[in-house]
Amino acid sequence: MPLKSLRILMLPKWYPHRYDDQDGDFVGRHVAAIAAHGGTEVAVLFAAVARGALPGLIDAEEDFSGSWPTLRYYYRAKPTGLTLLDKPLKLLLYFWCLLRGYRRLRRHWGGRQPDLVHVHVLLRTGLFAWALKVGRGIPFIVTEHWTRYLPGRVANIGWLRLVLTRAVVRRAAALHTVSDNLRTALAALGASNPQSVVIPNVVDTEVFHPAPVVALAKEPVLLHVAAFNEAAKNLCGLLRVVATLRARVPGLRLRIGGYGPDEAQVRAQAAALGLVADGTVVFLGKLAHTAVAEEMRHAACFVLFSNFENLPCVLIEAQASGLAAVATRVGGVAELLPDDGRFGQLVAVGDEAALALALEKVLASRYDTAILRVNAVAKFSVAAVGAAFGRLYREVLPG
Repeated sequence: MPLKSLRILMLPKWYPHRYDDQDGDFVGRHVAAIAAHGGTEVAVLFAAVARGALPGLIDAEEDFSGSWPTLRYYYRAKPTGLTLLDKPLKLLLYFWCLLRGYRRLRRHWGGRQPDLVHVHVLLRTGLFAWALKVGRGIPFIVTEHWTRYLPGRVANIGWLRLVLTRAVVRRAAALHTVSDNLRTALAALGASNPQSVVIPNVVDTEVFHPAPVVALAKEPVLLHVAAFNEAAKNLCGLLRVVATLRARVPGLRLRIGGYGPDEAQVRAQAAALGLVADGTVVFLGKLAHTAVAEEMRHAACFVLFSNFENLPCVLIEAQASGLAAVATRVGGVAELLPDDGRFGQLVAVGDEAALALALEKVLASRYDTAILRVNAVAKFSVAAVGAAFGRLYREVLPG
């Protein structure tokens, strides 16, 4: 079967939606890379709990005008207002939304079913794909991003979720993870597949690129872009380090982009340390990708002091922008920042003294932006990642 004739149904757990256009955008980038490579009949089917009032139990956004059909469905967070009833009812509503969307896509495709279902992030998505395999004979593959499966977080996984995750992964035509670290972690939990491949996250290397002219010496400007999720990102720890470094690095500034549930806590910490009043720390708010790219072109170092990560897109974006980084050795980060120091420095989780030393070292060093850029284009560009998925599809589909 020629690749160009494939109809690929994307089933993401996370995807940009009406309430947050950046939620799951890394999945959206994978979809775009796959479509650009030649999956001309790509379609996205997504369902999520509504974050606001709905006119009925379900509300639909069925868009067939874009580069690929995108069907988004939203269902009430509290269908009845009774907790014991709402939890199972929401599960039923989720699968009803997917079934409705699947039927709508079949009509759009003239009655044809997809050749392949591509699940992005387990578990409900995988259960629906498994049902399509049993009932319709449609193969599926699984892409996993979730840090929930990494060591240190697996204690939060219930036994039923773990059993079902293993079953879904075993029955998939292939398992794809965005880092080797995550593939190893899943295997340790018994969620493995004979057809296993690592394909990294993708960035738009046309948007993220170095400045046309690189100054002889950049000002000591640090950049951090991430969700305000303190348990994951440890931004308060980064603020304490910056407060310490002010006296040792004249002119040091930290520019912070992002949004999230812990923003008030982070802003309060910055104010308490006196970092806002003197302009050492500037909060940029939610940034579009183009704005992030512009910030990266003017920064001297990107910093990510996370407690856990998988394969952060922001580190890849920094690399594509020719920007060195300092980050914690968690998840797949070491796959982006090798120990030879060509692309930046790694530090241990929570080690604030080590972070301070690493930041001083990077700020005092000169990095070859061309080397950073060439590596990013070769491994993480739309063309590179799209071609990798094309090879995977050819391996799992007959003919």
